[in-house]
Formats: sequence, C-alpha cells, structure tokens
Amino acid sequence: MRHAVGPAENVENNSFAVSGLFKICTHCERLSKKDLGVRIPRPLGNGPSRFIPEKEILQVSKVDARTQAIIEDAFAALGRLDNISLVMGFHPQYLESFLRTQHYLLQMDGPLSLHYRHYIGIMAAARHQCSYLVNLHVNDFLQVGGDPKWLNGLDEAPQKLQQLGELNKILAHRPWLLTKEHIERLLKAEEHSWSLAELIHAVVLLTHYHSLASFTFGCGITPEIHCDGGHTFRPPSLSQYCVCDIANGNGHANHHDDLLGNQEVCGEVEVLMERMKQLQECRDDEEASQEEMATRFEREKTESMLVVTAEDEECVPSRDISRHFEDPSYGYKDFSRRGEHVPTFRVQDYSWEDHGFSLVNRLYPDVGQMLDEKFQMAYNLTYNTMATHKDVDTSMLRRAIWNYIHCMFGIRYDDYDYGEINQLLDRSFKIYIKTMVCSPEKTTKRMYESFWRQFQHSEKVHVNLLLMEARMQAELLYALRAITRYMT
Repeated sequence: MRHAVGPAENVENNSFAVSGLFKICTHCERLSKKDLGVRIPRPLGNGPSRFIPEKEILQVSKVDARTQAIIEDAFAALGRLDNISLVMGFHPQYLESFLRTQHYLLQMDGPLSLHYRHYIGIMAAARHQCSYLVNLHVNDFLQVGGDPKWLNGLDEAPQKLQQLGELNKILAHRPWLLTKEHIERLLKAEEHSWSLAELIHAVVLLTHYHSLASFTFGCGITPEIHCDGGHTFRPPSLSQYCVCDIANGNGHANHHDDLLGNQEVCGEVEVLMERMKQLQECRDDEEASQEEMATRFEREKTESMLVVTAEDEECVPSRDISRHFEDPSYGYKDFSRRGEHVPTFRVQDYSWEDHGFSLVNRLYPDVGQMLDEKFQMAYNLTYNTMATHKDVDTSMLRRAIWNYIHCMFGIRYDDYDYGEINQLLDRSFKIYIKTMVCSPEKTTKRMYESFWRQFQHSEKVHVNLLLMEARMQAELLYALRAITRYMT
C-alpha cells in the first residue's frame, strides 16, 4: 500500500522540486512554504522600459531631489505612479510641466465631463494600438462613473462621441486632410453637436494622447505590474538567478549589447559635432535665397517619403483595441503619394505663437499657456552636453529634429535651411523618427538602439520628448487652422 503524503511533507516535496529547477534564496523558500497556493503576480519586464536598463531609471528618481518631489506630488494627486512618469524623470523640468498640463486636461474645470475626457483618451490611444494607455484610461473612465457599456465598442458610446471618430483618425494619421467642413459637421450636428469650447478640449486631448502613444512606444514603456500585460504567475526558467532577482529586474540583458555598440560606432558624436560646426560656419559665410530655401524644403519633404517606417508587416489591431475606434485599415500615408498634392502649410501664415495659442486660450482658459510652456520646455531643454562632451550648443540639432518632424507633416518654416537636416540626421535616426511619429506601434528596440549609439539613454528620452511635442504641435496646427477657417 502506497504511503499517504501529509500536508507538511507535501510542502517540503514541492519546495524541493522547485528548488531543483531554480536557485531560490532562503527568504523566498520560506515565503513559498508559508503562502503555498497563493498566486503571486511577477513583473513580465525589467522595470518601466524594455529599452532602458531599470537601474538607470531608478537612480535618477533616487538621486535627484527635485525629481523625487515631483514624483511624490504626482502620486499624491493621482494615487499612482505610472512608468511614463518614471522614464520622463530623466528630465524633471519637463516632467513637472507635462504632469501639470495632463492633470489640468483630465481633472480640473473644463468644457467636457470627466468620463468624456477619459473616453476620448481611450479613442486616441487606440488609434495607435497603444494598449498601455487604453488600459490606463479604461480604469480611470470606470472610476469617474463612466458607463461600462461604452467600453464594448465605439458604437455603444453616445452619438456625440461617435462623431469624433472621423476627427480622431484624420488627426492621428493624415492631419493635412482636415478641413473646415469636418469642423462644421461636428458643430452643427443638431442635438449631438459640439460647442467650440468642447471641441477645443477634445482636440487637445486627442493630440495629447496620439503623441503620448508615440512616446510610450518610442521609449518601450512596459505596463505596471497590476495592469494587463504587466505580470505573469509563472516564474521564469533561468537557473542562474533566484526567482526574486528576476522579478525585481536584476538581469544583465543590455550590458553586452551596449559594449558592442560603443565599439562599433566610436567617433559618432565627434562627427556630428564637426558637422554642426561646419554648418554654423556656412551660415555665417553665406545665406541661401528664398527660392533655394523653398527648393530644399521640397527636396527634404520628398526624401522623407522615401524613409521606410517599419521592418515588419502591417500591425493588425486586436479586437480589444480596435473596438474603440472606426476604420482600422486607415493609417499613415505620405501626403504626396499617387499624384496627390497637398499645399505646404506655411508657419508664417498660421503659427502656434501668433494664432493657435490665443485661440486655445480664449476657448479653454489657461490650457494655451500650459501647452506653450510644455512646447518651449521640450524645444529649449538642454544641459549643453552631447554624450561625454560638455559645453556644447545643441540648438542647431534640436531645431533640425523639430523641423524634420514638421516637414514630414508638410509644415514649412521660411527662415530655416532644410539642407541642414541631411547633414545632422542620419538614415537610421530618420527611420526611428518617422516610425515613432507616424506609426509608433511599429517602433522596435532595434530601431531605438540603432541611432545615436554613443549617447546616453537620458539623451534619447530627450529626443523622444522633442518628437512627442513636435508631433502634438503639428496636429494642433492643422486642427486649429481648420477651426479658425470655420469661424471666419
């Protein structure tokens, strides 16, 4: 007759079996005996980002007192601290501006009700298949009393929100196609019509979350442990670590790659600095004519269309995500394909500073000011360093990045020489920029690692802040110009 195993022996046997597969520290072994039968979630990723080593992100928030204070304030206001904020913590001045703006858009007095705001956030993030942001706002939507039925799909939401679907898709993928007729349809929809103030609030939310989806994918943000996709219940099978080490992200995944990358691209920073110096000298020596400047813009605009955005097949959104928006096949298309010609958007005719800012501030008080500060913060942010070099003026490089993004959207600055872009941004960087801005869901770790390989992660995060804000401003310019044309 077989000997029956008692509960205590069972615990010992299980513990021994697990210890045989993994190296487990005594503390964990003791816990596993104590809590047998409890399914403990373990993080799927190593820290807040798939692209940036966790220890670098956590060091910043521990060392910098200002960052810590900002993060504590954010936690007090929101009751949580998301991974986006942790990664933005590399740049505390910007993080403060970002959190202040987002808090105002979502929680302070404004034309739209709280549940409408979160639902619009869901719609906007879903357009780029950003499940991270969608899940965040699904929870917030329910917390502020949103109707769970709306989460079954856009067709279950009120007609008024459904009508926003067209604006959402055009702004996300081809904002240059937006016309005053699109605006008119929203403002004159009889009982489902939007007021001008509500529409401005909605437009700012849509552009905020489209561009935040870009940042999320561009930095490889991972879901928090309590969110969908942020945890597992099965321990990873890596014998050289204790399970608790793996769960806490103490792996060494990126170190070897970083060393190889630095050896391969030795001198990259110096080459870029030399080009900046030469361009400055050329600027001082001669100035191109207006005709030549216009030609260089058109050339850069055409070249930007030849930059391929992705390495893989089309991403097909899951039903979970696609139910929150209409027309899933609609995506980014270059504006001059198939003989189409979209007139260049000249900033001299309609700019954020002279036109957009005042329109937003008039219809949604204080938001224009907050957005302006956030744009300025991202554009002007500098520590006067490039990799290991100090006292470097990076303004030329920052302007090239910002203007290249606007160029991809057909926006031209008459006073900028677009010939500088090809000198300062190499092909791998352009591929990353275009993918992150136009099709962020296709951004890969390989793309992130392939540009500026000698630069620090904090500098790459700064680039992503620039890309995010330039994209948001480009979308806003098209939307606000359409609204202005409707009003006049």
